Amino acid sequence: MDPEATSAYFDYYYAASPNPDIKEPRFQVPYTSVFLPVFYTAVFLTGVLGNFILMGALHFKRGSRRLIDIFIINLAASDFIFLVTLPLWVDKEASLGLWRTGSFLCKGSSYIISVNMHCSVFLLTCMSVDRYLAIVCPAVSRKFRRRDWAYGVCASIWFISCLLGLPALLSRELTLIEDKLYCAEKKAPSVKLTWSLVALIFTFFVPLLSIVTCYCGIAKKLYAHYQQSGKHNKKLKKSIKIIFTVVAAFVFSWLPFNIFKFLAIVSGLQQEPYFPSAVLQLGMEVSGPLAFANSCVNPFIYYIFDSYIRRAIVRCWCPCLKNYDFGSSTETSDSHLTKALSNFIHAEDYARRRKRSVSL
Repeated sequence: MDPEATSAYFDYYYAASPNPDIKEPRFQVPYTSVFLPVFYTAVFLTGVLGNFILMGALHFKRGSRRLIDIFIINLAASDFIFLVTLPLWVDKEASLGLWRTGSFLCKGSSYIISVNMHCSVFLLTCMSVDRYLAIVCPAVSRKFRRRDWAYGVCASIWFISCLLGLPALLSRELTLIEDKLYCAEKKAPSVKLTWSLVALIFTFFVPLLSIVTCYCGIAKKLYAHYQQSGKHNKKLKKSIKIIFTVVAAFVFSWLPFNIFKFLAIVSGLQQEPYFPSAVLQLGMEVSGPLAFANSCVNPFIYYIFDSYIRRAIVRCWCPCLKNYDFGSSTETSDSHLTKALSNFIHAEDYARRRKRSVSL
Protein backbone atom coordinates (compact mmCIF):
# COMPACT_ATOMS: atom_id res chain seq x y z
CA MET A 1 0.00 0.00 0.00
CA ASP A 2 1.24 3.46 -0.85
CA PRO A 3 2.21 5.22 2.41
CA GLU A 4 0.63 8.42 1.17
CA ALA A 5 -2.66 6.63 0.74
CA THR A 6 -2.32 5.20 4.22
CA SER A 7 -1.83 8.58 5.86
CA ALA A 8 -5.57 8.98 6.11
CA TYR A 9 -5.76 6.17 8.62
CA PHE A 10 -3.13 6.24 11.30
CA ASP A 11 -4.00 9.43 13.12
CA TYR A 12 -6.86 10.35 15.39
CA TYR A 13 -8.63 12.64 12.96
CA TYR A 14 -10.13 9.85 10.91
CA ALA A 15 -11.20 11.73 7.80
CA ALA A 16 -8.82 14.66 7.75
CA SER A 17 -6.60 13.29 5.00
CA PRO A 18 -8.52 12.65 1.81
CA ASN A 19 -7.59 9.62 -0.26
CA PRO A 20 -8.12 10.30 -3.97
CA ASP A 21 -8.01 6.56 -4.73
CA ILE A 22 -11.19 5.90 -2.73
CA LYS A 23 -14.38 6.90 -4.48
CA GLU A 24 -16.93 7.96 -1.90
CA PRO A 25 -20.24 6.11 -2.28
CA ARG A 26 -23.31 8.24 -2.75
CA PHE A 27 -24.94 7.12 0.50
CA GLN A 28 -21.99 8.53 2.44
CA VAL A 29 -22.56 12.11 1.30
CA PRO A 30 -25.62 12.72 3.54
CA TYR A 31 -23.74 11.03 6.37
CA THR A 32 -20.70 13.33 6.12
CA SER A 33 -22.40 16.55 5.11
CA VAL A 34 -25.63 16.29 7.14
CA PHE A 35 -25.42 13.77 9.97
CA LEU A 36 -21.86 14.51 11.14
CA PRO A 37 -22.31 18.33 11.37
CA VAL A 38 -25.51 17.83 13.36
CA PHE A 39 -23.91 15.17 15.54
CA TYR A 40 -20.78 17.23 16.23
CA THR A 41 -22.89 20.29 17.02
CA ALA A 42 -24.85 18.29 19.59
CA VAL A 43 -21.62 16.91 21.08
CA PHE A 44 -20.17 20.43 21.20
CA LEU A 45 -23.16 22.00 22.97
CA THR A 46 -23.74 19.24 25.50
CA GLY A 47 -20.05 18.58 26.11
CA VAL A 48 -18.99 22.20 26.62
CA LEU A 49 -21.91 22.83 28.97
CA GLY A 50 -21.50 19.55 30.87
CA ASN A 51 -17.74 19.80 31.37
CA PHE A 52 -17.95 23.50 32.30
CA ILE A 53 -20.58 22.75 34.96
CA LEU A 54 -18.55 19.82 36.27
CA MET A 55 -15.30 21.81 36.49
CA GLY A 56 -17.01 24.74 38.14
CA ALA A 57 -18.78 22.60 40.72
CA LEU A 58 -15.64 20.72 41.77
CA HIS A 59 -13.35 23.76 41.65
CA PHE A 60 -15.59 26.00 43.79
CA LYS A 61 -16.79 23.25 46.10
CA ARG A 62 -16.50 24.24 49.73
CA GLY A 63 -14.46 22.02 51.99
CA SER A 64 -11.99 19.36 51.02
CA ARG A 65 -12.25 17.54 47.71
CA ARG A 66 -11.71 13.86 47.12
CA LEU A 67 -8.39 12.85 45.65
CA ILE A 68 -10.04 11.44 42.54
CA ASP A 69 -11.71 14.83 41.91
CA ILE A 70 -8.28 16.18 40.90
CA PHE A 71 -8.21 13.66 38.05
CA ILE A 72 -11.86 14.33 37.15
CA ILE A 73 -11.23 18.11 36.89
CA ASN A 74 -8.22 17.54 34.63
CA LEU A 75 -10.18 15.09 32.47
CA ALA A 76 -13.02 17.60 32.15
CA ALA A 77 -10.54 20.36 31.25
CA SER A 78 -8.97 18.17 28.56
CA ASP A 79 -12.37 17.36 27.09
CA PHE A 80 -13.47 21.00 27.27
CA ILE A 81 -10.39 22.23 25.37
CA PHE A 82 -10.94 19.59 22.69
CA LEU A 83 -14.66 20.39 22.35
CA VAL A 84 -13.86 24.05 21.63
CA THR A 85 -12.30 22.89 18.32
CA LEU A 86 -15.40 20.96 17.19
CA PRO A 87 -16.98 23.91 15.28
CA LEU A 88 -13.98 23.71 12.92
CA TRP A 89 -14.83 20.07 12.20
CA VAL A 90 -18.51 20.91 11.79
CA ASP A 91 -17.51 23.34 9.05
CA LYS A 92 -15.16 20.76 7.52
CA GLU A 93 -17.82 18.05 7.34
CA ALA A 94 -20.48 20.46 6.08
CA SER A 95 -18.15 21.44 3.22
CA LEU A 96 -17.47 17.78 2.27
CA GLY A 97 -13.96 17.68 3.72
CA LEU A 98 -12.69 21.09 2.59
CA TRP A 99 -10.67 23.05 5.13
CA ARG A 100 -11.64 26.72 5.03
CA THR A 101 -10.18 28.08 8.28
CA GLY A 102 -6.49 28.38 7.48
CA SER A 103 -3.23 26.57 8.14
CA PHE A 104 -2.84 27.67 11.78
CA LEU A 105 -6.18 26.17 12.84
CA CYS A 106 -5.49 23.07 10.75
CA LYS A 107 -2.32 22.37 12.72
CA GLY A 108 -3.63 23.70 16.03
CA SER A 109 -6.89 21.75 16.11
CA SER A 110 -5.13 18.54 15.08
CA TYR A 111 -2.59 19.06 17.85
CA ILE A 112 -5.32 19.68 20.44
CA ILE A 113 -7.16 16.52 19.39
CA SER A 114 -3.98 14.45 19.73
CA VAL A 115 -3.19 15.93 23.15
CA ASN A 116 -6.76 15.28 24.30
CA MET A 117 -6.63 11.68 23.14
CA HIS A 118 -3.46 10.91 25.10
CA CYS A 119 -4.47 12.97 28.11
CA SER A 120 -7.88 11.27 28.39
CA VAL A 121 -6.45 7.77 28.16
CA PHE A 122 -3.69 8.44 30.71
CA LEU A 123 -6.04 10.20 33.16
CA LEU A 124 -8.57 7.38 32.98
CA THR A 125 -5.75 4.92 33.60
CA CYS A 126 -4.59 6.86 36.67
CA MET A 127 -8.16 7.08 37.93
CA SER A 128 -8.56 3.32 37.63
CA VAL A 129 -5.27 2.72 39.49
CA ASP A 130 -6.30 5.25 42.15
CA ARG A 131 -9.63 3.50 42.71
CA TYR A 132 -7.95 0.11 42.76
CA LEU A 133 -5.52 1.26 45.47
CA ALA A 134 -8.25 3.02 47.47
CA ILE A 135 -10.72 0.14 47.37
CA VAL A 136 -8.66 -3.05 47.15
CA CYS A 137 -5.39 -2.01 48.85
CA PRO A 138 -6.38 0.67 51.40
CA ALA A 139 -3.35 0.02 53.62
CA VAL A 140 -0.87 0.41 50.76
CA SER A 141 -2.75 3.34 49.24
CA ARG A 142 -2.06 5.58 52.24
CA LYS A 143 1.59 5.81 51.19
CA PHE A 144 0.85 6.91 47.62
CA ARG A 145 -2.58 8.54 47.54
CA ARG A 146 -1.66 12.11 48.48
CA ARG A 147 -2.70 15.43 46.93
CA ASP A 148 0.83 16.46 46.00
CA TRP A 149 1.24 13.07 44.28
CA ALA A 150 -2.02 13.54 42.36
CA TYR A 151 -1.09 17.06 41.21
CA GLY A 152 2.34 15.85 40.14
CA VAL A 153 0.88 12.95 38.17
CA CYS A 154 -1.61 15.23 36.38
CA ALA A 155 1.13 17.73 35.51
CA SER A 156 3.27 14.88 34.13
CA ILE A 157 0.34 13.60 32.06
CA TRP A 158 -0.21 17.02 30.49
CA PHE A 159 3.50 17.38 29.73
CA ILE A 160 3.78 13.91 28.16
CA SER A 161 0.56 14.38 26.19
CA CYS A 162 1.79 17.70 24.81
CA LEU A 163 5.00 16.00 23.68
CA LEU A 164 3.12 13.08 22.10
CA GLY A 165 0.96 15.57 20.20
CA LEU A 166 3.95 17.22 18.50
CA PRO A 167 4.01 14.80 15.52
CA ALA A 168 0.46 15.89 14.67
CA LEU A 169 1.48 19.55 14.88
CA LEU A 170 4.51 19.05 12.64
CA SER A 171 2.97 16.72 10.07
CA ARG A 172 -0.38 18.42 9.41
CA GLU A 173 -0.60 20.93 6.58
CA LEU A 174 -2.99 22.38 4.05
CA THR A 175 -2.85 20.22 0.94
CA LEU A 176 -4.15 21.24 -2.48
CA ILE A 177 -5.94 18.39 -4.27
CA GLU A 178 -7.80 19.15 -7.49
CA ASP A 179 -7.80 22.88 -6.66
CA LYS A 180 -9.36 22.22 -3.23
CA LEU A 181 -7.72 22.70 0.17
CA TYR A 182 -7.72 19.86 2.72
CA CYS A 183 -6.21 19.62 6.19
CA ALA A 184 -4.09 16.54 5.49
CA GLU A 185 -1.22 14.46 6.77
CA LYS A 186 2.14 14.66 5.05
CA LYS A 187 3.42 11.64 3.18
CA ALA A 188 4.12 8.89 5.72
CA PRO A 189 7.21 6.68 5.22
CA SER A 190 7.26 3.16 6.63
CA VAL A 191 9.41 4.34 9.57
CA LYS A 192 6.65 6.70 10.62
CA LEU A 193 4.04 3.96 10.27
CA THR A 194 6.16 1.73 12.53
CA TRP A 195 6.40 4.51 15.09
CA SER A 196 2.64 5.05 14.86
CA LEU A 197 2.05 1.35 15.54
CA VAL A 198 4.33 1.35 18.59
CA ALA A 199 2.79 4.58 19.88
CA LEU A 200 -0.74 3.20 19.43
CA ILE A 201 0.08 0.06 21.41
CA PHE A 202 1.67 1.93 24.33
CA THR A 203 -0.72 4.90 24.39
CA PHE A 204 -3.99 3.03 23.98
CA PHE A 205 -3.94 -0.76 24.20
CA VAL A 206 -1.56 -0.97 27.19
CA PRO A 207 -3.55 1.67 29.17
CA LEU A 208 -6.78 -0.08 28.17
CA LEU A 209 -5.42 -3.37 29.52
CA SER A 210 -4.45 -1.60 32.75
CA ILE A 211 -7.90 -0.06 33.12
CA VAL A 212 -9.69 -3.37 32.55
CA THR A 213 -7.28 -5.20 34.90
CA CYS A 214 -7.83 -2.68 37.72
CA TYR A 215 -11.61 -2.71 37.43
CA CYS A 216 -11.69 -6.51 37.15
CA GLY A 217 -9.67 -6.64 40.38
CA ILE A 218 -12.17 -4.29 42.05
CA ALA A 219 -15.13 -6.31 40.77
CA LYS A 220 -13.52 -9.52 42.04
CA LYS A 221 -13.16 -8.10 45.54
CA LEU A 222 -16.73 -6.81 45.45
CA TYR A 223 -17.99 -10.23 44.40
CA ALA A 224 -16.01 -11.91 47.18
CA HIS A 225 -17.43 -9.40 49.65
CA TYR A 226 -20.96 -10.22 48.50
CA GLN A 227 -20.30 -13.93 48.82
CA GLN A 228 -18.98 -13.62 52.37
CA SER A 229 -21.47 -11.07 53.70
CA GLY A 230 -24.43 -12.88 52.18
CA LYS A 231 -26.39 -9.65 51.82
CA HIS A 232 -26.91 -7.05 49.15
CA ASN A 233 -25.57 -3.61 49.92
CA LYS A 234 -27.15 -0.81 47.88
CA LYS A 235 -24.04 1.36 47.94
CA LEU A 236 -21.80 -1.47 46.83
CA LYS A 237 -24.26 -2.31 44.07
CA LYS A 238 -24.27 1.32 42.92
CA SER A 239 -20.46 1.37 42.94
CA ILE A 240 -20.41 -1.67 40.66
CA LYS A 241 -22.70 0.20 38.25
CA ILE A 242 -20.38 3.22 38.23
CA ILE A 243 -17.34 1.04 37.55
CA PHE A 244 -18.84 -0.87 34.66
CA THR A 245 -20.57 2.19 33.17
CA VAL A 246 -17.32 4.19 33.02
CA VAL A 247 -15.39 1.25 31.56
CA ALA A 248 -18.17 0.42 29.07
CA ALA A 249 -18.36 4.05 27.87
CA PHE A 250 -14.59 4.21 27.44
CA VAL A 251 -14.38 0.90 25.55
CA PHE A 252 -17.43 1.63 23.41
CA SER A 253 -16.10 5.06 22.42
CA TRP A 254 -12.44 4.30 21.81
CA LEU A 255 -11.96 0.64 20.99
CA PRO A 256 -13.69 0.42 17.55
CA PHE A 257 -11.78 3.37 16.12
CA ASN A 258 -8.42 2.21 17.44
CA ILE A 259 -8.98 -1.30 16.11
CA PHE A 260 -9.52 0.11 12.62
CA LYS A 261 -6.53 2.38 13.16
CA PHE A 262 -4.39 -0.62 14.15
CA LEU A 263 -5.53 -2.62 11.11
CA ALA A 264 -4.81 0.32 8.80
CA ILE A 265 -1.26 0.74 10.09
CA VAL A 266 -0.55 -2.99 9.83
CA SER A 267 -1.95 -3.02 6.29
CA GLY A 268 0.19 -0.02 5.40
CA LEU A 269 3.33 -1.86 6.50
CA GLN A 270 2.61 -4.82 4.19
CA GLN A 271 3.38 -5.07 0.50
CA GLU A 272 -0.03 -6.61 -0.04
CA PRO A 273 -2.60 -4.99 2.30
CA TYR A 274 -4.76 -7.35 4.33
CA PHE A 275 -7.85 -5.15 4.16
CA PRO A 276 -9.23 -2.98 1.33
CA SER A 277 -8.62 0.73 1.82
CA ALA A 278 -12.29 1.50 1.31
CA VAL A 279 -13.29 -0.84 4.17
CA LEU A 280 -10.82 0.77 6.58
CA GLN A 281 -11.89 4.27 5.53
CA LEU A 282 -15.56 3.44 6.04
CA GLY A 283 -14.86 1.80 9.39
CA MET A 284 -13.01 4.84 10.68
CA GLU A 285 -15.65 7.23 9.37
CA VAL A 286 -18.30 5.33 11.33
CA SER A 287 -16.26 4.71 14.51
CA GLY A 288 -14.51 8.12 14.58
CA PRO A 289 -17.53 10.10 15.84
CA LEU A 290 -17.84 7.70 18.78
CA ALA A 291 -14.32 8.67 19.89
CA PHE A 292 -15.22 12.35 19.54
CA ALA A 293 -18.43 11.84 21.55
CA ASN A 294 -16.53 10.40 24.52
CA SER A 295 -15.61 13.93 25.53
CA CYS A 296 -19.21 14.80 26.37
CA VAL A 297 -20.47 11.69 28.16
CA ASN A 298 -18.34 11.60 31.32
CA PRO A 299 -20.06 14.54 33.11
CA PHE A 300 -23.43 12.83 32.65
CA ILE A 301 -22.11 9.49 33.91
CA TYR A 302 -20.73 11.09 37.06
CA TYR A 303 -23.86 13.17 37.63
CA ILE A 304 -26.18 10.18 37.30
CA PHE A 305 -24.18 7.63 39.29
CA ASP A 306 -22.03 9.63 41.74
CA SER A 307 -24.13 11.30 44.46
CA TYR A 308 -21.09 13.25 45.69
CA ILE A 309 -20.63 15.00 42.34
CA ARG A 310 -24.39 15.44 41.91
CA ARG A 311 -24.52 17.16 45.30
CA ALA A 312 -21.57 19.42 44.41
CA ILE A 313 -23.13 20.42 41.06
CA VAL A 314 -26.55 21.20 42.47
CA ARG A 315 -25.20 23.17 45.41
CA CYS A 316 -22.79 25.16 43.22
CA TRP A 317 -25.16 26.06 40.39
CA CYS A 318 -28.47 26.01 42.29
CA PRO A 319 -27.76 27.67 45.66
CA CYS A 320 -31.48 27.72 46.43
CA LEU A 321 -31.27 23.93 46.79
CA LYS A 322 -28.22 23.92 49.06
CA ASN A 323 -30.32 22.67 51.97
CA TYR A 324 -31.92 19.94 49.90
CA ASP A 325 -31.59 16.52 51.49
CA PHE A 326 -29.44 14.33 49.22
CA GLY A 327 -29.51 11.44 51.64
CA SER A 328 -28.93 10.82 55.31
CA SER A 329 -25.35 9.70 54.76
CA THR A 330 -22.62 12.02 53.54
CA GLU A 331 -20.36 9.08 52.89
CA THR A 332 -19.32 8.71 49.25
CA SER A 333 -19.39 5.45 47.36
CA ASP A 334 -15.61 5.23 47.29
CA SER A 335 -15.21 5.84 51.00
CA HIS A 336 -17.93 3.32 51.75
CA LEU A 337 -16.21 0.76 49.54
CA THR A 338 -12.87 1.47 51.17
CA LYS A 339 -14.22 0.87 54.65
CA ALA A 340 -16.27 -2.20 53.74
CA LEU A 341 -13.52 -3.88 51.74
CA SER A 342 -10.84 -2.88 54.23
CA ASN A 343 -12.73 -4.76 56.92
CA PHE A 344 -13.21 -7.66 54.53
CA ILE A 345 -9.50 -7.79 53.61
CA HIS A 346 -8.46 -7.60 57.26
CA ALA A 347 -10.85 -10.45 58.04
CA GLU A 348 -9.35 -12.47 55.18
CA ASP A 349 -5.80 -11.83 56.41
CA TYR A 350 -6.74 -12.72 59.98
CA ALA A 351 -8.39 -15.99 58.86
CA ARG A 352 -5.36 -16.83 56.70
CA ARG A 353 -2.89 -16.20 59.56
CA ARG A 354 -5.01 -18.17 61.98
CA LYS A 355 -5.23 -21.09 59.58
CA ARG A 356 -1.45 -21.00 59.08
CA SER A 357 -0.77 -20.95 62.83
CA VAL A 358 -3.14 -23.88 63.41
CA SER A 359 -1.44 -25.92 60.68
CA LEU A 360 1.95 -25.28 62.29
